[in-house]
Amino acid sequence: MRWSIRIARIAGIEVRIHVTFLLFLAWIGFTYYQVGGSAAAAEGVLFILALFGCVLLHEFGHALAARAFGIRTPDITLLPIGGVARLQRMPDKPWQELAVAVAGPLVNVVIAAVLIFVLGRRAEFQSLQHLEQPGIEMLAKLASVNISLVLFNLIPAFPMDGGRVLRSVLAMTMNYARATQVAAWIGQGLAFVFGFIGLFSNPMLIFIAFFIFLGAQQEAAMAQMKDLALNLPVSEAMVTHLLTLPAHATLDEAVEALLRTSQHEYPVLDSAGRVLGVLTRDDMITALKRHGPATPVVDVMHLDLPVVGPHDPFGEAFRLMQESASPALPVVDRVGRLLGLITPENIGEMMLVNSLRLRDGRPAWHRPRVAI
Repeated sequence: MRWSIRIARIAGIEVRIHVTFLLFLAWIGFTYYQVGGSAAAAEGVLFILALFGCVLLHEFGHALAARAFGIRTPDITLLPIGGVARLQRMPDKPWQELAVAVAGPLVNVVIAAVLIFVLGRRAEFQSLQHLEQPGIEMLAKLASVNISLVLFNLIPAFPMDGGRVLRSVLAMTMNYARATQVAAWIGQGLAFVFGFIGLFSNPMLIFIAFFIFLGAQQEAAMAQMKDLALNLPVSEAMVTHLLTLPAHATLDEAVEALLRTSQHEYPVLDSAGRVLGVLTRDDMITALKRHGPATPVVDVMHLDLPVVGPHDPFGEAFRLMQESASPALPVVDRVGRLLGLITPENIGEMMLVNSLRLRDGRPAWHRPRVAI
């Protein structure tokens, strides 16, 4: 994630914090300082760090549960609104997704139970109304917040864990795409309820409603992509009309090509037509600022990209793009010569076309088969 800083590596997973989180800490410190001076500011910052320690453990719960099913988690990023564990992919089986989804809230349940045991009494939800007051006991606040995290995360709406729990349960009785769509509808319905209540009470509910609505849309789109990819070969999804760059090209020549086309990703080929790498629009802009127009494209292009064949399943290609964070995926023949390119843009266009066709009751579009 851009604007994030690596602070540790635990169990093979990078832990990163977004720069906005540092701004959030500064704001908390200033708020507490106004209430009770420097001692209160230190206590406020310490509490937020402890809280986000719990959030981090929550995300590690997801990551370690996913690891049990062979799914890696490259990194976890802490943001002011919470944490994000970047799993390479979601589990294929509904019961596995259910296990991964509930693992995070279970961590908060354990933390809250331990804190309540240490306190020797119940955690009081009244503590949540006075988080900015330094006089409230820190452990009591932390126990209360962990209980609230469990309840909030189990709301049956994406992108919260409750949405994934709902989807996994539904997917045990229907196909994945349908289960996601039903869960998305339920989540969007809850978003409208929260937004309506927020208009007359707490404005924060409007923000939560917006967050839930967008999360539901994104999950539904991803599920549709997964459903379309099941029986689709790469040859039916790849871009074939491409402008390529030779290995000896400079950034100046690449920019000229960019200005003449609407293409954003440019394969760089050797004299035999084999793929050496891919140069993106963002690569060009960054390199021009740092190195100048005479820089060879081979010095700034993306190297060691995974490649696929034209007859490989598109679902596998899509998974490779996600896992490697590739800007584009070259499609090559048996000797490595370029045949086409899989890009985020053509994936999105294919999804749009097929969703419109399916909505109108027509079969999904398929490119006429050609000999490759």
